[in-house]
Amino acid sequence: MCWHCQSEVTGEYLCGRCIKVQPLSKDLDYFTCMKLPRRLNIDLTQLETTFYELSRAFHPDFFSQKDETEKSISLGNSALLNTAYRTLKDPIRRAEYLVRLEAGAAKDIRANPPADLFEEILELQEDLEEFDALSPESDQERMEALRTKLEEDRRTLEQRLAQLDAALFRKFDEWDALQETEVVTDDIQTKKQRILQELREILSNRTYVRNILADVVQRLS
Repeated sequence: MCWHCQSEVTGEYLCGRCIKVQPLSKDLDYFTCMKLPRRLNIDLTQLETTFYELSRAFHPDFFSQKDETEKSISLGNSALLNTAYRTLKDPIRRAEYLVRLEAGAAKDIRANPPADLFEEILELQEDLEEFDALSPESDQERMEALRTKLEEDRRTLEQRLAQLDAALFRKFDEWDALQETEVVTDDIQTKKQRILQELREILSNRTYVRNILADVVQRLS
């Protein structure tokens, strides 16, 4: 129903009766907002085209002479569009958003250390603490030895991050293949849930590795 005249809204963005701009629903997911299927490999050209089309329709400059309600709606719609565009344009943020969308808020991405790197990361953190505590004047030799070791750790973390990205993008293809299935059976649903769990684990590990890597780079700079 139109917020202004209470008639049924049949248009996409404007009321057909009073021609007032309508607020985008807070429940509208970003994929639907941008007229895209709920997939992980998306058409970035289509995303950009839709974004600019909707941005022109809702830009606050076009509503500067309207009443306060319409101004507020245009600002809210523009904010939602900007967030949706930034989220879907970035493949990592897109994957994180889809996991939350499909699995619910309880499945938010949390940074966890990869199990096979746990011992190495504990040792790395100890090295970083020692490196910070050393004095360049009195511990130059030990500091240089630690710096060399930390540089090796940095390269290892960069390799691991690349491996995680490759694994993540493989899951993109698996998810999209299931989304193309016309008949959604129990088996398809089970496979989707498995991929969502795997995506969440990869994203979690990736966030942890990226943060540790950034810490190492900062300490060495």
